[in-house]
Amino acid sequence: MKRVIDLQRKTKEEALDLAKEILGFIESDTLTEDQKKKIVSDSVDNFSEYVTKAILMHRKSVSTDFSVVEWEDEGAVFRDTMGDEYIDCLGGYGVYLLGHRHPKVVQAVEAQLKRYALHSQEMVDPLRGYLSKLVAYITPGDLQHSYLVNCGTEANEMAIKLARLATGKKYFITMENGFHGKTLGSLSASGKAKFREPYLPLVPGFQHVPYGDADAVEQAIRMLIASGETVAGVIIEPIQGEGGVNIPPDDYLPRLRQICDQYECLLIADEVQTGMGRTGTLFGVDHWNVVPDIMTLGKAFGGGVMPIAAMVAKRKWWGKMEENPFLLGSSTFGGNPLCCAGAIAGIHTILDENIPQMAKEKGDYMLKKLKEIQSRHADILVDVRGMGLLIGMEFAENHLGYTLAKQLFGQKILVGGTINNATVIRLEPPAIISYEQIDYVLNCIELGIAQLGSPVSK
Repeated sequence: MKRVIDLQRKTKEEALDLAKEILGFIESDTLTEDQKKKIVSDSVDNFSEYVTKAILMHRKSVSTDFSVVEWEDEGAVFRDTMGDEYIDCLGGYGVYLLGHRHPKVVQAVEAQLKRYALHSQEMVDPLRGYLSKLVAYITPGDLQHSYLVNCGTEANEMAIKLARLATGKKYFITMENGFHGKTLGSLSASGKAKFREPYLPLVPGFQHVPYGDADAVEQAIRMLIASGETVAGVIIEPIQGEGGVNIPPDDYLPRLRQICDQYECLLIADEVQTGMGRTGTLFGVDHWNVVPDIMTLGKAFGGGVMPIAAMVAKRKWWGKMEENPFLLGSSTFGGNPLCCAGAIAGIHTILDENIPQMAKEKGDYMLKKLKEIQSRHADILVDVRGMGLLIGMEFAENHLGYTLAKQLFGQKILVGGTINNATVIRLEPPAIISYEQIDYVLNCIELGIAQLGSPVSK
């Protein structure tokens, strides 16, 4: 029976009863059939009444199938409350590079939890320092100082603020179809009208240019300077993810580095999705041997277990921070011990198990097979592109990609199709996915595409 309360007459006893019931679900090793059904029913009601019903209607591959409620995960799969297993080729849009609940990461977090979970805010917390040192060891060039936060958009906010602080300049050059988050500063840098329009006017000082066109970047900088403006930085994703898995020309990032040096502005690399090994190198910029002035990290940075992100910058841009370390911000939970433990264990695992090479080899395998599928169905699947395990499949029409995403979900495969735009479906499986799982996914993709081309589906 549904629990219905009068929100004008809420009582402590009702809240206690509800909390006790929920904890019973969490702490149970197994669920009864009635409990499983109740969790599914409750989840739909709770999202409709207490979160927002729109999330149910706009989920990525499931759409209006409300019966699937995720409950367990491990490796490259997750399971719903009924025990059905799904291969994860969405990977949390980059979070699960190491898979779900990698045992080495879980072990480190559990060990830290037994000691203490959050920091006092006043005493020196060692793991924040250790993680920052480790980040300096693994990032390219002379990147050194880290500011630890909770998520990618927050890291990009810090990058924008630091660039203005460090240079004393104002404008940023950002890219068409770029995506840097949905808080106001990061959203101002993003280049997708769908996300920006409801909040206009946004933060001033952002000039958007076509992605992959270094000449357009230089021209925008020159025109701003000629009109009396100043340019603090150029913000770039080494490979665009949300924008459609767009890979730039090989001379693009090296040219941006030269342009930023020439005009004395900062090159900011948003590696929230491309960083930590997903594209086949530890960082996306490594494909082109470019060292940015500021780099942002997130998603896989927490080892697929903890939510943590970072901005890391060269020492020479850190001067204003030395004057007042709280100018950028003072994140209550940023760099907390639990998340730092997860990130440290994640980095160790990425290095120790050579995850970038694993991503490259499996990505090359998938790309080769997908291009063969594309050659057989070129009227439907018009392009396949990617690096490592950041792969995009571009379809002739939006409805084709969305239909395939739903078909794949019916085959217990989760991919990155969206109800708003599925022209490009992203595949971002964990690097630890098996070749057997990959082959199953590829076979299902080809069968699904073949069905899209049949007279019945048309």
